[in-house]
Amino acid sequence: MNYILFDGTVRENLLPFTFTRPVADIRIGILTIREKWETYLGYTTTTITEDYLSEKYPMVEMEENVLINASFLPNSELVEMVKGLSEGEAIFKGEEVIAFYTKDTQEEVDFEDYTAIDYDGDVLRVINTWDIFSKNAEAIQEDFDLLTEGRESSPISNTNTLIHPERIFAEEGAKVEHSILNATDGPIYLGKDSEVWEGNLIRGAFALGHNAVVKMGAKIYGATTVGPFGKVCGEISNSVIFGYSSKGHEGYLGNAVLGEWCNIGADSNNSNLKNNYAKVRLWNYATEKFEQTGLQFCGLMMGDHSKTAINTMFNTGTVIGVNCNIYVPGFPRNFVPSFSWGGASGFSTYATSKAFDAAKVMMARRNVEFTELDAKILEHVFELTKKWRNY
Repeated sequence: MNYILFDGTVRENLLPFTFTRPVADIRIGILTIREKWETYLGYTTTTITEDYLSEKYPMVEMEENVLINASFLPNSELVEMVKGLSEGEAIFKGEEVIAFYTKDTQEEVDFEDYTAIDYDGDVLRVINTWDIFSKNAEAIQEDFDLLTEGRESSPISNTNTLIHPERIFAEEGAKVEHSILNATDGPIYLGKDSEVWEGNLIRGAFALGHNAVVKMGAKIYGATTVGPFGKVCGEISNSVIFGYSSKGHEGYLGNAVLGEWCNIGADSNNSNLKNNYAKVRLWNYATEKFEQTGLQFCGLMMGDHSKTAINTMFNTGTVIGVNCNIYVPGFPRNFVPSFSWGGASGFSTYATSKAFDAAKVMMARRNVEFTELDAKILEHVFELTKKWRNY
């Protein structure tokens, strides 16, 4: 069967992360949403997304297709229903379609012609940016069960203190020494060839992607994810850091989401709780205003390729776009548009030529090429976000 993941109705709510990727490629838990579906289904998937992203994330349409709403995270019960779909059937959760089987082209789909199947079970869904960290504990647990069922962990050095070792799993090549790993409140997963250096205090739920590193002396609270090739240190609580990003020094990151290729300078901190304990509002790209999250704890949302200098401070509920460079003292405003350069004293436009030069150097350090297609996507994001750069 040919499976296609589509963005659905939530893409704008998930900006700035979906400026540079489909909804399916958001990381929550251990895996991206796409990796979860492909692991359960046993098939690769393709994508329906924005036109400017479709060259990097193409769709392959065949005579028979099952389309899946990528905002829904798979589980065993739901996957069996998806695998059992017949032509003209669609699975719904309330008013939202989860998946449907079609032989039509996408322009011809009319759900009034479909047999609706209601899904009444529990399912995780990513609707807003803050769902990525607030639902991360459940997502880590589901991925941990999926990836480790029937398998044995690689040996973990006896220099460590392990609390509930049956809930700690190390893939081949993972290294950890002289650290405390406490899985009382959630599992701990160490990906292939990842490293936890000496003197770390880690509480689950925690996921460390393949080839990622926790440097010395970190304090990490669940539920936290560090994506592949990430590097972290300092104090981190309930945060999701996508692949290839670094928070490699002291400083606090809490109730936050960082995209790929971000870098947080030494001794940088974000607030995740207002002084008056009020619920946090967050910039919403869809409505172009600050919207209520309903959360008391909500920190920083940072798009791909954004970076901060040392000693940068972020207020509670700050949204940083794609390719921002923040470097001056004080608190920048709570919404910083993509391709902004500056800080609390003011911003100017970060020219794409300079931004791309920095991206090329950073990516080359990880042996990843900054391609013409990457530049083309970011040029499009630059134009899309121009209306907000009214400094």
